[in-house]
Amino acid sequence: MTSVPDLAAQLLTDAEFVSDLARYSEKLLTEKFIRRKYNLTDDAWEQLGEDDALVDAIEAEKLRRVRNGSAKRERAQKHIVKGPDILEKIMSDDTQNSRHRVDAVKALDAIAEPGPQATPAMDRFVITIDLGEDQKLTINKPIQPGRLDDNGEIIDATPQETPAAITDRSKWRE
Repeated sequence: MTSVPDLAAQLLTDAEFVSDLARYSEKLLTEKFIRRKYNLTDDAWEQLGEDDALVDAIEAEKLRRVRNGSAKRERAQKHIVKGPDILEKIMSDDTQNSRHRVDAVKALDAIAEPGPQATPAMDRFVITIDLGEDQKLTINKPIQPGRLDDNGEIIDATPQETPAAITDRSKWRE
């Protein structure tokens, strides 16, 4: 079996191990999970905490995670999963104010299916031709540079000047 100092030096080079220990110190992972994942004995676990280089690497990783926002994001993800249970209790509680119950239903609906309101608006290429007698022909496609339409042609969506023949209504037939 490898000695603990050798194990510490080996695990120090494992970025995932250092990151997992930073998550452990942030209470995002449990000791049981880490010990099982890395097959650490009681002695190895105790002696890893005495390795200054490993402790420094964990502290540096914690600082990096705070600065790039991953510590906050993972902590929020851990807690937000409790939200649906809390909202369900509010929604199902007949003693709650009706407004709170309706708000809980809306919040649960938004969590369950974000739907089209969560998708970003995109530019669209829309042509509507009025054929008369309440009939219209509409072409409605997203503008995506570099993409081809159904016929294999690129739709140029660059704004251009309107031809004078179209803007001069005096030349139109009635």
